[in-house]
Order: sequence, then C-alpha cells, then structure tokens
Amino acid sequence: MRPNRLMEFVVDTLGKAPEVQRAEAWQEGATRPCGVHVTFATGSELWLAVTGGGLPGEDYDKPEVPVTDAPPTEVPVPDLLQGGKVTPITAENYLAAVLTNSGSHEIKRVYAYSAGATPTSPTAHPGVGLEFHSGAKSFLPFVHTGRPGQGKGNRAFDLQDAF
Repeated sequence: MRPNRLMEFVVDTLGKAPEVQRAEAWQEGATRPCGVHVTFATGSELWLAVTGGGLPGEDYDKPEVPVTDAPPTEVPVPDLLQGGKVTPITAENYLAAVLTNSGSHEIKRVYAYSAGATPTSPTAHPGVGLEFHSGAKSFLPFVHTGRPGQGKGNRAFDLQDAF
C-alpha cells in the first residue's frame, strides 16, 4: 500500500476507533509529506509519519496493484490509558490492535515497534509497522506528542513519557 493510500486508510480506520476523537491527514513540509494526526478521546494528541509502502524498485508512475489474502486474525484491543494518560507504549499497542482488526485483506501483519524490545535491546523509537501480502512494508513512527491543548511542539521525535 503506497504512502498516500496508507495515510487515507489509517485516517479512516483510526477515525472509527472508540478511543479516538479524530484522525486527519497531516504533513510537515517536504520532510514528512504523509502523516496522520490523531486526537484521542482524552484530548491527547499524536502525530504519526507514514513511510515506506512500495516494493523496492516499484514504478510509482504505474498504477498500484494491491495484493490481497486473508486479513490478520483479530486481537484484543488493549487499554490506551495508563494512570489516566496515554504513553508511547500504550499508544503503539492500541493503534497496532486497531489496525490489525481493520479487516484489510492487503495487510499481513501489524506490530508495535516495542513488541520485540527487551531491556537489553530496546526499540529505538516508538511506532507501528505494517507488512503487506505484496511483500511491501510501511512504518508509522511517532513524530510528536501533545497533552490536551498543548500542541505538538517544535522538536520532532522528542516525545513525552505520558501525554
């Protein structure tokens, strides 16, 4: 799934999630042309970049040909809040479950970056990854977080521990 179509899919899917107040397309100039701005029911905000998407060497001048198969098996949706706030880890797990449960026949697997992390091998940065039946991979790294009414701040990837 190419970046722009993935962005539309994520906006649509997350916009229907019970703990999400709003999901909308977002971009940050030429550095992040595709992204999703999520406002949770608490008022907390998260800005995701959308990267990857096509197969290596894929010709973007030609129409995309989606590859479909069985969607991922549904999973329980975990709590979004920890101590009344969203954290990068709870957001990863919540968003990965919601996207897994979307029923998309193009998606093979969705995972939270931290799912495979261990104390000796922590994840470098929070986000959600998607693998497609076509063999393509996409990534939704967390770029900004904001507490209710705070906004995203100026420094990309300088995330709050709780928001």
